[in-house]
Amino acid sequence: MILVTGATGVSGSLVIREFARQHAPVRALVRNSAKARAFEEFPTVEVVEGNMLEPSTLGVALEGVDRVLMISSAAERMLETQCTFIDAARKAGVRHIVKLSGKESSIGFNAQHFRTGRQHEGIEQYLERSGLAWTHLRPCQFMQFYFPGAPAMNLTANTLAFPMENARLSPVDIEDIAKMVFALLHSEGHEGKSYEITGPEALTMAEIAERISEMTDRTVTYVNILLEEYRRAVLAAGASPERANGFVELWSERRRCGESRVDLGTHEIFGVHPTTFAEFARRNAAAFRGESMPS
Repeated sequence: MILVTGATGVSGSLVIREFARQHAPVRALVRNSAKARAFEEFPTVEVVEGNMLEPSTLGVALEGVDRVLMISSAAERMLETQCTFIDAARKAGVRHIVKLSGKESSIGFNAQHFRTGRQHEGIEQYLERSGLAWTHLRPCQFMQFYFPGAPAMNLTANTLAFPMENARLSPVDIEDIAKMVFALLHSEGHEGKSYEITGPEALTMAEIAERISEMTDRTVTYVNILLEEYRRAVLAAGASPERANGFVELWSERRRCGESRVDLGTHEIFGVHPTTFAEFARRNAAAFRGESMPS
C-alpha cells in the first residue's frame, strides 16, 4: 500500500487525483476527513484520519504501508512534524519514504538563507539517517502560486505584485509533479536519489503577467513592490508573522540570485511532458478570470 500524507493540500490533492486517474489504489492521510469529501468519488482512494505529530493516531494509516509520499504544511512546526512521522513510519515497517522537499533552482541559491529551506534541509538529513530508503523530490516554485487569491494577485486591479524586480524563476506545474510521483512510486531504482524539478522556462514576473494576459483575454500588469509591502500583504491575508517573515526571506534570496536554472532531467526520467506557463494559464483561464475555482 502507498500512503500520501498532507492529502488535502494543493500538492497532496493533485497527487491523489493522479492516482484516481490511473485507477490505482492509494491511502490518503488527512487530519479532518470532512475536508476530503471530494475524494469520495474515487473508488481507489482510502481516506484515513491521523496527525503526523501524534504517532498514536497513525496506526490505521500506516498499517500495511510499504511506501509513503511525505508532505506537510510548511508551517512553523514542519521539521518536528515530519521527523516525528519518519520515526512512526520506521516503527510501523514502512520501507521507503519519498519526501516532497523544497529546492530552489536559482544559480547560487542558498537554502540556509530562509527558514523553510533550513527546515527542509534538516528533514532531508534526518530521513537519510533514519535507516529507511529515501528519495527527495525538490521542485522549484509552483505555477499554482499565481492563482487568484494569493496576496500578490489582485483581480480587481489586474496586477501581479511581487518584490522580484527583474529576477527570473522557473515555476513548475504541480500536475507534472503528481505524474512524476506516481511513476516513481510504481517503479524501482530511486532509493537514495534526489531529483530537482523545474518548469521549462525561466521567466520574469512581467513575462508571467504577459502569459496570464494572453490566455485570459485580460491585461495583467506586473508591479514591483518592496519586500515590506509584500510582507504586509501576506499578513493581511491571514498569515502568521513567522510565515510572513519566511516569505520575505525567500523572495529576498530569489531576487539576490537573479537567474533560475531550467533542468528538465526529472521530467525526462519519468516521461512527463513539461507544462509551459502558457499551457498552464490556458488550462486554468476561467480560474484566472475569477469565473471558477482553480483545478
